[in-house]
Amino acid sequence: MPIEPAAVEALGALAGVLSRWGHWYLFGAQAVVAYGVPRLSADVDVTLRMSPEDPERFASQMGEAGFELRIDDPDFLRRSRVLPFVHVASGMPVDVVLAGSGLEDAFLERARPLDIGRLRIPTIHPEDLVIAKILAGRPKDVEDARGLWRAHGASMDASRIRSVLMELEEALGQSDLTPAFDQIRSQR
Repeated sequence: MPIEPAAVEALGALAGVLSRWGHWYLFGAQAVVAYGVPRLSADVDVTLRMSPEDPERFASQMGEAGFELRIDDPDFLRRSRVLPFVHVASGMPVDVVLAGSGLEDAFLERARPLDIGRLRIPTIHPEDLVIAKILAGRPKDVEDARGLWRAHGASMDASRIRSVLMELEEALGQSDLTPAFDQIRSQR
């Protein structure tokens, strides 16, 4: 299933800026679509390991590339580590999540390039996307994880996914992540 042209246009403008600022990858609904699972979405989500960490200068360069910040609240930006932009030409919202250490580092290392439209975009590994979607836990995210498992489960490492989810449960004091994955696997 192809990604919508507005998302490809926004990704093209975005890739030029992000590549100057560090390692990054596409995740979220557009990554789900890139892996062939039908999904409606009106935004683009990327994670960036910003180097050097200078959000003000980054935002300025994003502005030069045709993006505007959707929120003008420095406290929100520092607290959430999300820079919410809109690509003015396409109207496509773009959320740039600044990577923290740990899980996002592992996701960055495992990201792989995918051809999206005319672009080659670093994209979260499908196993990591399942983990991220289960962690997010919203009904649409769980449905995305289910769709990814149906489409790619035969080539995924279920024990790795389950192991990472167990580590997250322990770290977060949760007990619902591995059961959610087990339920997805049983519905195949």
